[in-house]
Amino acid sequence: MQANTERTSKRAVNLTVNAELLNQARASGINLSATLESALREQIRQAQRRQWLEENREAIANYNRMVERDGVFSDGLRSF
Repeated sequence: MQANTERTSKRAVNLTVNAELLNQARASGINLSATLESALREQIRQAQRRQWLEENREAIANYNRMVERDGVFSDGLRSF
């Protein structure tokens, strides 16, 4: 679930950024705040995915074993 961060309050923070990257970003007209927020959303999404997979690893393995052993309900219905 992704929160609507477009309407949430903003907070000023201090960051340390490679000076050359900062110069290039400014010269290219890149919005630093939007870029950081986008990158953070992606990193959070990936971290949550890894956590979910780890928390559900055993259930996924059990399900995969069951499908390997018994197949799936549509095995006899598929024509491909």
